[in-house]
Amino acid sequence: MFGSFPDDLLSQFKQDYAERMEQSFADKDRMECNKPQADVGGKSSHVVKACYPGAPEGGKLIHFGQKGVKGSPPKEGESEAYKARRAAFKARHAKNIAKGPSSAAWWASKVKW
Repeated sequence: MFGSFPDDLLSQFKQDYAERMEQSFADKDRMECNKPQADVGGKSSHVVKACYPGAPEGGKLIHFGQKGVKGSPPKEGESEAYKARRAAFKARHAKNIAKGPSSAAWWASKVKW
């Protein structure tokens, strides 16, 4: 119906697509320690290369945060409902937050809540 693409154009498109997909995912080697960034290709909203005492050589890659959930650090004049959401998250995940920077809950608490 629409015709076909020349083989060289199709192979170039596939190569460009593969390169873009490779760049979109987090590369632990190129990331800075303890600097969260958006997780483009995964199910989580953020990813961080966690460097802490006792971490594996080169840091630990941690994916955290649910995509689409609106969370932000406390702001002056925020609603009581939002304060309650924040308190509920921190209470629900308190056991995992206490594990420190080796856990996804700790990073989510720090960055998103």
